[in-house]
Amino acid sequence: MASARRQSDPRPDEPPGGPRGSFTVPGDATAVVTGQGTVLSWTRAAEELLGYSAAEVVGRSAGHLLAMPGDPGRAAAGIAERCRAGRSWNGPIAVRHRDGRPVDTVVQVSAPFHLDGRECFLLSGRERSPQWAMGESVLDGFLTRSPLGMAVLDRQLRYVWVNDTLERIGGVTREQRMGLRMTDILPGLQTDAIETVMRGVLHTRIPVSDYEYTGWSWADPHHRHAYSASFFPLVDLDDSVTGVCYMVLDVTDRWNAQQRLSMINEAGARLGSTLDVMRTAQELADFAVPRFADFVIVDLLEPALGNEGPRTPLSAGGPAIIEPMMRRAGLRSVREGCPEAVARVGDRVGFAPPPHDLRYLIGGDPVLIPVLDPFDHAWETEQPARAAKVREFGLHSLISVPMRARDTVLGLTTFIRSVNLTPFEPDDVLLARELVARAAVCVDNARRYTREHNAALTLQRSLLPHTLTGGMAVDVVSAYLPADAKDGVGGDWFDVIPLSGARVALVVGDVVGHGMAAAAAMGRLRTAVHTLADMDLPPDELMAHLDDLVIRLSEEQPDDATTVANVVGATCLYVVYDPVAQRCTMARAGHPPPAVVTPDGEVSFPELPAGPPLGLGGLPFEAMEIALPEGSLLGLYTNGLTGGSDRDVEQGMSLLGRTLARHGEPLEALCASVVEKLLPVPQPDDVALLLARTHALSADHVVSWDVAADPAAVAGARARTAEQLRAWGLEELTMMTELIVSELVTNAIRYAAGPIRIRLLRQTSLTCEVSDESSTSPRLRHARTTDEGGRGLFLVAQLTRRWGTRYVGDGKIIWTEQEIPEHPADFPAPDAVRPGARAA
Repeated sequence: MASARRQSDPRPDEPPGGPRGSFTVPGDATAVVTGQGTVLSWTRAAEELLGYSAAEVVGRSAGHLLAMPGDPGRAAAGIAERCRAGRSWNGPIAVRHRDGRPVDTVVQVSAPFHLDGRECFLLSGRERSPQWAMGESVLDGFLTRSPLGMAVLDRQLRYVWVNDTLERIGGVTREQRMGLRMTDILPGLQTDAIETVMRGVLHTRIPVSDYEYTGWSWADPHHRHAYSASFFPLVDLDDSVTGVCYMVLDVTDRWNAQQRLSMINEAGARLGSTLDVMRTAQELADFAVPRFADFVIVDLLEPALGNEGPRTPLSAGGPAIIEPMMRRAGLRSVREGCPEAVARVGDRVGFAPPPHDLRYLIGGDPVLIPVLDPFDHAWETEQPARAAKVREFGLHSLISVPMRARDTVLGLTTFIRSVNLTPFEPDDVLLARELVARAAVCVDNARRYTREHNAALTLQRSLLPHTLTGGMAVDVVSAYLPADAKDGVGGDWFDVIPLSGARVALVVGDVVGHGMAAAAAMGRLRTAVHTLADMDLPPDELMAHLDDLVIRLSEEQPDDATTVANVVGATCLYVVYDPVAQRCTMARAGHPPPAVVTPDGEVSFPELPAGPPLGLGGLPFEAMEIALPEGSLLGLYTNGLTGGSDRDVEQGMSLLGRTLARHGEPLEALCASVVEKLLPVPQPDDVALLLARTHALSADHVVSWDVAADPAAVAGARARTAEQLRAWGLEELTMMTELIVSELVTNAIRYAAGPIRIRLLRQTSLTCEVSDESSTSPRLRHARTTDEGGRGLFLVAQLTRRWGTRYVGDGKIIWTEQEIPEHPADFPAPDAVRPGARAA
């Protein structure tokens, strides 16, 4: 119910509401006069017409206002007698202005009514002009046939006079109203609130204009109407309020338009609060009940709930459509539990609204069925379950609206009324279409987001390592926490890469930004690091090559860099650990240094050269080597872990060091503690954490010896290799390993220079290394059938899992790896993974 708006226009020297006895009524000059000719009330329009204020007129005889020839009193008495006969009177009357000049007016006099036991008349008039002289028939019956309903009530708010328009608006006759209150005869209106307003007018004498209220009337009991009323007091000659007069206008059309506009605006704020398809569909149902319908169903096509949408052109002349399968996505009723529904949320449902075919979803307009007939053939025969619900719960009116957005068919929304007895009208279809259109855009946004989100997650999962294993070199655990936990996509990354010679590379990096673009950039860097690591490059050289790659990628980006992943400014830390030498070599590009915890609990952050972030170029990268006793802990992380609004980076690093210093705690528990204590809330950046506990490759897993640069020494190398394999219980590998050693040593003697050395490592695989002082790399050739040589490396490649070359300061190392078969039960196999190791 709209709030009352009080209207007044007092003079500067008058109190609010004007002088006593005055009231504001739009339109003609109006006054209330007793049967004896005494003025009871005087409007502001009357004052403007004749120049007399209410204080000068109220309580005095109206005779001095008349300027009629002859006996004005007798003429006035004749008009009164005619009105007492039950008819109103209208006609020209000459009145006198305050300055003495006559004013020709056209006056309307109502039938008499009684107020506090007095006979009274309501007069209304305006100045007569040539134009109005031609239109007096329009003024005929102003009071009785006015578009405004008018009534006079006494101080007890009982009806004493009603015009014809109010009879027609309310559906209650004049005889049924007389002597009764509004609450006695109009139960469908907000009568208590209206009478409260009228009591306020009687008490304050302040008129109230444009007071809006809604309700049902006896004239139209099936539709809610809206009314705008104005109230003003009636003041007697002794300055006492004798009653109240009100005028009312049916403003249903305007009110309905305002309500529809308000509902559409509210729907824009209420729908689409999340990027979830099912939730958005339910929001539409929740919003429409009960303000628009009593029962709402939202069914979505199954493709709209998945990763792809049904891209169907909106054309009625398209190809035949296969019957669509929909799933119930939203359901709401004014009845608890939605007993009207034949399917629940999540159930598969067929095409619902009869009698339209399937093309209705693609190009059809909303369907309005003002009156449902459950016995119609389309319902009773084709959908008997729904027809039974229609009869059981009195579902009587329906609107079905196809849900489409951006040329995408999404589903169907159905609005039904049962408790609300007012049937849907054509104007309601416009509102239903607008509500569904807004919801459809939100559903399509959610569908597109779901598709892109799933694609991003798939990309992220494919780029990050599924399992981490450090072999016999390290035990590793990890944690990855994107800034947007809901999306799960970010630019931070980590990796553990097995290298030759039982070594392992630990990598952590940070790409600028979040989301799919950052994830794509991270994937490119991770692939590049894997490729460079396979070349067995030292950490500083690897960083230089990675920096060159990022510069080339940035040069390939189009001018609109917002559409591609920006890899410039990414940071990276690359660490190589050798379990044989128990040493660690590392280099970084603008990344925080690693945390190192020795077995005795001492924490440090090695001051290795920072190096510039990737993609800047121009500055060299430097490597640093440190000793790591067995049982040391390495912590690699991104700056999102140590930074935060409540602390600076140094404080974060200090807290990280204290947390990692817990000696003997399992890696999984230690990783969880770090995340719990250091993760900022709220989390502004992605976080990646990689913890590695080092192991040493003991002497019984490594053996090496020198070989003379003499072809005769090859036989001795084969014999010593066979002897070592027997000691390790790997007799099955003797023949292949002897052939590998023979070929590699022979090539070193033939093509290299300096001392030659053989090293065998037994871990999860068998590694054979032959080193020399030459920097020439061997080349795998495919010998022709007529060639006497050139098949050595080809045989090596066929007999091993992988092989390669790594350069060291004084030459190169050619290495091979072989799979170790299952060992006999009486010979213990080397530990594949140390106890407690786990891939994160």
